[in-house]
Amino acid sequence: MKLCDLDDVEEGSSNGFFLERDGRMESFMVIRRDGEVFVYVNSCPHIGAPLDFMPGKFLNPDKTHILCSSHGALFRIEDGLCVSGPCPDQSLTQVKVAVRDGGVYLSA
Repeated sequence: MKLCDLDDVEEGSSNGFFLERDGRMESFMVIRRDGEVFVYVNSCPHIGAPLDFMPGKFLNPDKTHILCSSHGALFRIEDGLCVSGPCPDQSLTQVKVAVRDGGVYLSA
């Protein structure tokens, strides 16, 4: 199932996408860094709220971490682990994807 085009997310940046999965709409964040693509469910493990402070904007100002807009928690981009904030040692829900033919696809 295609989530987005790779070109929809600039290198070193993030974007958000909605996709119907299992009969309901879900929100996802896609982050590109150092040639890799990281995808997480757009839901904070602390309160369940979306993380983006503006649509598709998930990174802190220096683009080194994912930033929760609700309470300022910081999550590592590479594995979604909370490293600062009210949910230490909790992680974002990572989504397995495959990148092919210029698209980002959810893995089965």
